[in-house]
Amino acid sequence: MEDCIFCKIVKGEIPSYKVYEDAKFLAFLDINPLSPGHTQVIPKTHYHFVWDVPNAGEYFEVVKKVALAQRKAFNQEVVWSRITGEEVPHAHIWIFTDPKSSGNKNDFKANAEKIRKELN
Repeated sequence: MEDCIFCKIVKGEIPSYKVYEDAKFLAFLDINPLSPGHTQVIPKTHYHFVWDVPNAGEYFEVVKKVALAQRKAFNQEVVWSRITGEEVPHAHIWIFTDPKSSGNKNDFKANAEKIRKELN
């Protein structure tokens, strides 16, 4: 979709702090984080809603992988998720730790590196 901000991120037209990428999915830090490491997980192909994504199980496996990395990276027991779809008309799943958790939520470079380290 031409005006979709997430499609532009996938194409590299808008910079982002990527934490995970494969052939079908991309995970990057949210520009307005609720907590350190707040991540958006999206399909690279444009779908309006999460429920439109073929093979949702594969999508949720990626979400799980990133969420478990967040949990380790930020030493948190709980990782929250949210699926709405009104903010950006491109399927996306928010995953984030407790907004009261310690750490600088705006240190994008360090937070992305912490998550990537736990993914490897």
